[in-house]
Amino acid sequence: MAKAVFLVASLLVLGNVFFSQAAFPPNVIVDMAKVVMDNYCSPEKLAGMKEAIEAAGGNTEVLNIPDGESLARVLSGGFQLTISDPRLTVSYEPNYVPAVPPQMPPLPPEQLIAVLQTSIKLDILEGNIGYLRIDNILGEEAAEKVGPLLVDLVWNKILPTTALIFDLRYTGSGDISGIPYIVSYFTAAEPQIHIESVYDRPSDTTTKLLSMGTLLGQRYSTTKPLIILTSKNTKGIAEDVAYSLQSLKRATVVGEKTAGGSVKVEKFKVSDTDFYVTLPTAKAINPITGSSWEVSGVTPDVEVNAEDALATAIKIVSLRAKVPAIIEGSAALITDNYAFESVGADVAEKLKGLLANGDYSMVVSKASLEAKLSADLKTLSGDKSLKTTSNIPALPPMDYSPEMYIELIKVSFHTDILENNIGYLRFDMFGDFEEVKAIAQIIVEHVWNKVVNSDAMIIDLRNNVGGPTTAISGFCSYFFDADKQIVLDKLYDRPSGTTTELLTLSELTGERYGSKKSLIILTSSATAGAAEEFVYIMKKLGRAMIVGETTSGGSHPPQIFSVGDTGLFLSIPTIHSDTSTGPAWEGVGITPHIPVAADAALGTAKGIFNKHLAGQK
Repeated sequence: MAKAVFLVASLLVLGNVFFSQAAFPPNVIVDMAKVVMDNYCSPEKLAGMKEAIEAAGGNTEVLNIPDGESLARVLSGGFQLTISDPRLTVSYEPNYVPAVPPQMPPLPPEQLIAVLQTSIKLDILEGNIGYLRIDNILGEEAAEKVGPLLVDLVWNKILPTTALIFDLRYTGSGDISGIPYIVSYFTAAEPQIHIESVYDRPSDTTTKLLSMGTLLGQRYSTTKPLIILTSKNTKGIAEDVAYSLQSLKRATVVGEKTAGGSVKVEKFKVSDTDFYVTLPTAKAINPITGSSWEVSGVTPDVEVNAEDALATAIKIVSLRAKVPAIIEGSAALITDNYAFESVGADVAEKLKGLLANGDYSMVVSKASLEAKLSADLKTLSGDKSLKTTSNIPALPPMDYSPEMYIELIKVSFHTDILENNIGYLRFDMFGDFEEVKAIAQIIVEHVWNKVVNSDAMIIDLRNNVGGPTTAISGFCSYFFDADKQIVLDKLYDRPSGTTTELLTLSELTGERYGSKKSLIILTSSATAGAAEEFVYIMKKLGRAMIVGETTSGGSHPPQIFSVGDTGLFLSIPTIHSDTSTGPAWEGVGITPHIPVAADAALGTAKGIFNKHLAGQK
């Protein structure tokens, strides 16, 4: 209310000043404020204006305003500042002549056809993509006159297309009554859709725009892609059409942010003066978003320059044509290869269900398709390793010299001998067996021999993100004795349908740590993949105490599969650990014996060993 009081008091001051020097009625400011109060589309912004006018009515302070145009600018600024709406303006126009809206005269059929053909552009693009450009949104009255011709000349040619690009980049005029017609042709007949509510201030009424159950001609299939092109010149009712179909998730908007016009703007003459007030008399509220496109404009789903919008739209349509094959191909790969067979079959069926329900109908790029598919696969399976990925070729083997290997090993492993002869070993990734085998002697000499003679050992895997599992059996073997071969795990391979026993090795490079000395493994929520397999084995066999956080719950290293020739790749875990006695670690992680925060795990492990070893002395 304070703003309204300030505004009206200012207007009355200026009014008294100006009209004390000019031949205009001094109550013009009051009349101007009344026009605003009676017609402005958001009356809640004007709270207190009537009281402010009455309170400020006796103000006779004198200021110097030179002419009508200057006063109009000042008044416009006052209104706009107070109600934060740039559409409300005051003008001084002695020679203003109201524009008369053009009326469609009665025309013979052949002339009407010619008019329609020049005002509407229709084309069928490569790939059976329809293109329709309309520069004026026809209202209900005009649609009734030309509807049959439009259906025959335009719509029936659009219907057989596989997708439609609706070009509104040049549409700056239209009638609001045409919105239900356009929206209805792209939505189902039932149930009826509440498209928009339009509040009209002069009549103080709200009209609901609803979809239509009956139309001339057939509806465009709701499963066919619809792309709307926009530009900064898209204005008014065209913005309403774009916003409505976008909010219904029926259309993808491509192009530039629109002008930010209004449903209805009217110009009012103030009393018998040459002053006019232009303001929005109606406002639209979308029932889905609870907001509007007015003033702010419609933000495209894919923002590109207007001149690039058509080419971008064609790319989107082409991508969507490939989506069914991509989803079907992905489902087949998961069914045939995912490590957990029953889960894979369930995920594949649900994925195809999402496709059938139209969940993939709004993808706009390969990146958005990959992101959505990954998110859906994670939701359906609970497996963060089942996802889309890029097919990055493996780096060729590096020809390192022995000296270079030594330096590489030094930065890859961290060792220490702590108090009470406690060995500490940290490494953050497992290596491939064949690669490790080639440099095993170097690792033993520069890493293993530093900790192998300790009385107890802490293996720090808090930052170990996994890697290949091929070296797991060899690493585990160092912590068991050579006199007995032990089954570490049973690995099921889904593509081949075979189960392989993971066994300790009888021959190793270097000395074993053996099965008698105490071992603690540190974990965190980042501990993943191959590191989890090692932790799982050592915990299951009772060989180590686990201290820290529950591990990531990843998977055995996934394989990369190409989804046909689409250029899309899937990362699919194909192997799982032994589940004969219940779930292993994939997807759920490994719960530590002693759960503590990751940063407290090392201190906890030291305390356990120091107490244990001190008691032995």
